[in-house]
Amino acid sequence: MIDTHCHIDEEAFEPDREEVIARQQQSGVQAMIVPGVNVASINSVMEVCHAHPGYCYPALGLHPEDVKADWREQLATVEAAIRAHRDELVAIGEIGLDYYWDKTFKEEQKEVLRRQLLLARELNLPVILHNREATEDILTIVKEVSSCQSPITNYQSPLRGVFHCYSGSKETAEIILKMGFYLGIGGVLTFKNSKLSETLRELNQSEILNRLLLETDAPYMAPTPHRGERNESRFMALVAERLAQVLNVSVDEIIEATSANARQLFGIK
Repeated sequence: MIDTHCHIDEEAFEPDREEVIARQQQSGVQAMIVPGVNVASINSVMEVCHAHPGYCYPALGLHPEDVKADWREQLATVEAAIRAHRDELVAIGEIGLDYYWDKTFKEEQKEVLRRQLLLARELNLPVILHNREATEDILTIVKEVSSCQSPITNYQSPLRGVFHCYSGSKETAEIILKMGFYLGIGGVLTFKNSKLSETLRELNQSEILNRLLLETDAPYMAPTPHRGERNESRFMALVAERLAQVLNVSVDEIIEATSANARQLFGIK
């Protein structure tokens, strides 16, 4: 299994981070992708990934919840770090739009997302997209940047990436898949009132396995029966089991397919 979204650098893991990582390795987790969310996380992400090369893979970005009045300065610092660490990064993220908590900086969020997507095309890096109650806007911006051409900057590489923690509709999933993006599947799939199972069943079963990734969003979003606990990458096994039931395939097929997808998208060995 490959955890394509794990905040192992965060404070929740500070007391026992090394023990946690060792436990994941012993439980069959082959790699973790560690996304940054703001300026403060640049150092923490890079430090944990440098301490575990070939196991923890870094991504950097400015999360929509961190877009405030000083967004220009924050984004400039994050962009400089992305350029400086380009050869080490496997993605730009976690980036996106979030209108759930606060819409004060809605327009600024869109501008920050647009700029980071353009940077991803310039640097030929995939993106890790966060979307909460902003589906129409995020799809519009992704499509816009995907078709963008510039005589000054090289945007020859196609925009690609994953919609992290997917829990939307069949119709939205079909749009995302048609754009060539992946769906990140995590603990939500195991929640009692989640409709994600039905959504996945309704998609084209012959194609869907090639576009799914396993993830945790650890320390958040722990799957049932661990809801309320600190999430860990090894809990993906529960998501894989549920996904196998939903798609009527074996757990081994789920793990093999999602791991291959992760290696292909993020370029990890």
